[in-house]
Amino acid sequence: MNKNILIVVTNHSDIQEGRKTGIWLSEFAEAYVEFIKKGYQVTVASPLGGRSPIDPNSVNDDTPSENLESAVHLENTVRIGDVSIHEFDAIFLPGGHGTMYDLPDDQLLHQLVRNFYEAGKIVAAVCHGPAGLTGVKLSNGHPLVAGKRVNAFTNMEEAQTGLDNVLPFLLESKLRELGAIFVAAPDWTSHLEVDGNLITGQNPQSTLTVTRAVIEKLG
Repeated sequence: MNKNILIVVTNHSDIQEGRKTGIWLSEFAEAYVEFIKKGYQVTVASPLGGRSPIDPNSVNDDTPSENLESAVHLENTVRIGDVSIHEFDAIFLPGGHGTMYDLPDDQLLHQLVRNFYEAGKIVAAVCHGPAGLTGVKLSNGHPLVAGKRVNAFTNMEEAQTGLDNVLPFLLESKLRELGAIFVAAPDWTSHLEVDGNLITGQNPQSTLTVTRAVIEKLG
């Protein structure tokens, strides 16, 4: 039986004048390619639908060709409002600084993630992708991440990007404020946390680890 994965990406393209952002390509592409290799069906969605911009800093001469080829699936994403959890077995939120701008305030995304989680389906996110979890409240009114072991891009890693004083908030700090049990590993090392059906990864290096954890849980 085929599994169906919903990948949710950002539509946001600017941090400040002269500084572009968007999806971090490897975090989308590595997951997408791995799911497809497993025979899963993958749908790519975003808050507005249409194009999801790629952070130019996430592409260079060493970018694998299969990652570049997968970028075509970022050109015409479906709107979050047009998808239903009944079609999918898991939701996956890759990062990129763009996610810090549109995903935290997207009510349709928050409802979708809550429905996935409360239906016992897998909710996974990596790097800045957990920004999309920060606005999610469960039916009991509690934040989704409260009391959960999670991780995401750390404050120390953010400081090394030079954007820690520019972004709307620091993701690690926000998750801690919401009551998450934030478990960090050394900077730029692969790390994930699994708490029930919630799977989170720390940085771009964690993408494949998170993806394979999703595949293992799906069986």
